[in-house]
Parts: sequence; structure tokens; C-alpha cells
Amino acid sequence: MPERLEDQQTLEEGARARERQRVNSMPSQSSAGMSKLCKQVSIESPGPLFKECVFSFDVPVPEVPSNGARIRVECAGACYRLGRTPSQSSITSVSSMTSMSSLTSLSGDVSTICLANQMASSTSPLPNQTPLHYGVRDAALFPGYEVAGIIEAVGEDVVENTHTDGIKIGDKVVVYPYEGVPHGYAEFITVPDLKYLVKVPERMPLSVAAMLPTGALWAMNTIQVAKEHILTLFGEKGENAKVKVLVVGTGGLALWALRLAQHYFRDFHEKVLLAVACLRDEGILLAKEAASVNVVQWNEDCYEKVLIERTKDTCEGEVNIVIDFGTTSRSLHRSLQCLSKGGVVLISAEISERLLPKFSRRAEEMQQRIKPVDVGTLEQLRELVDLVSSGQLKPPPYTVFPADQAKEVIRKLCNSEIHGRAILRFHSID
Repeated sequence: MPERLEDQQTLEEGARARERQRVNSMPSQSSAGMSKLCKQVSIESPGPLFKECVFSFDVPVPEVPSNGARIRVECAGACYRLGRTPSQSSITSVSSMTSMSSLTSLSGDVSTICLANQMASSTSPLPNQTPLHYGVRDAALFPGYEVAGIIEAVGEDVVENTHTDGIKIGDKVVVYPYEGVPHGYAEFITVPDLKYLVKVPERMPLSVAAMLPTGALWAMNTIQVAKEHILTLFGEKGENAKVKVLVVGTGGLALWALRLAQHYFRDFHEKVLLAVACLRDEGILLAKEAASVNVVQWNEDCYEKVLIERTKDTCEGEVNIVIDFGTTSRSLHRSLQCLSKGGVVLISAEISERLLPKFSRRAEEMQQRIKPVDVGTLEQLRELVDLVSSGQLKPPPYTVFPADQAKEVIRKLCNSEIHGRAILRFHSID
């Protein structure tokens, strides 16, 4: 036991040291800037010995970029960005983006991180491993890439023109997840250019807006790609053809996808059989709440053959398109088994490098395709904000928590105690 405590203290000291190093590497601040501090929450990946994974730091308020803006963060979605390189201290590889858990660089439904990796490691579980400790790697696991807040200041070189979309100090905005976007689990963040900001209408709560920039945006792009394939199939098989679409997962990404499918498939919804493979028991209720779809339970206690047959029965045969939010090898393998000849599986572009080498040859032999899908564009994010703010698209269930409860939120998410998305609130104007 003493050795365990010592190891845990070493890990905690390492986490703090990494954060100090990150802060010290920030660009130098003016003396006025250095005198102002703000709170930042750092959420490290938990492990069997690393019980304390949430830390709070005082960091300098970032200076305003000359062509950018400083944002006072009001809300940040509980999400994470999948690391591109494996960690030596990983218990298992991180293999979830949403709710086989929200995914990859994309918003992740944290509870499925734990579940997906529990599935991946179910054949050889490690001793003393709780659900919180499945499949996590070190480094920041939940950096907060879904950010909504208020413009607190703009750079001295910013000029109001069409490029800035009329954005000004005091406006509510969401931050597009551009390459290099800063972590959002701080009271203030900056963007180098106003073009990365999307104005949020006054009628939209920032707690809802915080769910849009990554998870909802990727789900939107995926559904739009699926729509293109559906229309192609109608052209090949005739307008009276029936197209079958299977959504794998019931976390935040899948729930967004079901709602988005209802919107974008509305002109031909009677010709599309939409089914969802639930990865958790409560997913059945969530899926039925989100849309009127066929539901199949992917219970990992069943034999693989039984799950595949059960899925085909639910979908009235093999499916034409699979939207796989599972992001594990097991999930993709099962999806391909349920896919028809000539069918396509849509997965995140960020995990494609890991999965394609394992499955591309098999897919080619079966004349199937695995298509990576990117997070989505800035224009798509603007469209998404309009759809939600106008009431055309209803957001999935979510719960807002004060940022100082981050530790408890992570615990609840990893134990599937929160339905839908979790949002951390730093300030409140709603």
C-alpha cells in the first residue's frame, strides 16, 4: 500500500509539473497582464493509482492577439481530443470518441470512453481496475474543445468588416475547433482571428451552444455525407428503393446524428430504414426519445454471431450505410459484418489511421468501403447554430455543472450516471 500511495503522489506531482511547464512556456505577458490571473481546470487521465485526476490552477489571463479576441468562457462541453500517439503508461489504448463511450478529437461522451475500452479489454481485464480506469492514457484527456462564451476584448488591429461577421465586444460566440485551438477549461481563452468565432443568437443558451463546435458538428457532417450516399443509391436502384442506415452508439454523437437525420432525410424519410445499435442499456430509452427508429442492443455478453444476426433481423437484412461512433476494432468489425456488398461505413477521420490498416483489405475483398469523415467546416457550424437557435433542431439531453464540480462530473460520466451530455459552467449570463 505505501508503494501505491507513493506512485500516486508521483503521478500527481507529474501532472502539476506538466501544467507548470505549459504555463511557463506561454508567450511573455506584459507586467499588467501578468498581474491578472484566471482559473484553469486541468483534467488528467485517471488510472488505477491516479485517483486525483482533476486539478485547478491559477494561470495568467492571456493577452489579446492583435487580430483576434479574448473570450470569457461561460460553458465548455465535457469532451476530449484523441491523442495521435500511444502513451507508454496507457492501461489500454483509447478507442472511443463518443458513446461507445462523443469519439476522437471530437466531442466525446466520456462514459463511453470507459465502456468502449472495457469492451476492448474484456478478455484480459487488469486487476483492481474500475470502470473509471478503462482505456485512458496520460496527458489531458478532456481539454474542452467545445467552448461558448462572451467576447471580452478584441485586438488593436481588428477592423469591423464582412470578414468579422459584425462580431464585437459583448457578443455571445462559439469557437470553431481550428487546428491549435486552445483548451477551453479556463476562464479566458484567445483566438488569433475573429474568423474562428461564430456568433450565437441571444435566444440560444450558451450551455446549448457549447455542445455544437465538435460533437454536433461532426455528427452533422457525417449525416450530410450519408445523405449523399443515400441519394446515389436512389439513383442506382431507383427512387422506390429502400436504403438501410445503422447508427452505432447512443452517446452525444449518436443522439445528435438521429436528430440531424430526421432533419436532412425528411424529404425521403419513408424510404430510409433508420436503426441504432445501443451500446448501453440506457441507450435504448435515449434512442427511442431521439427518434422513431429500430433499436438493437449490442450486449457484449452475447456471442458475436448472435449480435450480428440480431442486428440483421432488426434492420431487415444487411444495411447499406453504417455510421460507426464506436471507434473500436470490435465495433468496426461488427459493422462490416452487418454491411451489404457495396456498402459504406463512415468513421471519424481522426481514428482512420489506426483502423484502416486493419480493415481496408477485408473491406476491399467484400467490395465495401470505409470512409473517414472530418469534423466539419466553419460554414457548417454556422448552419448548425442557425438550425438549433431557430428550433428546427432539438439538442439532445444535457446537464450543466459548475466548473468546480469537474471531479464529480468525470466520475459520474465514467460510471454512466449522466444521461446525454455534461456541460461545465465557468460564468453565467444565461
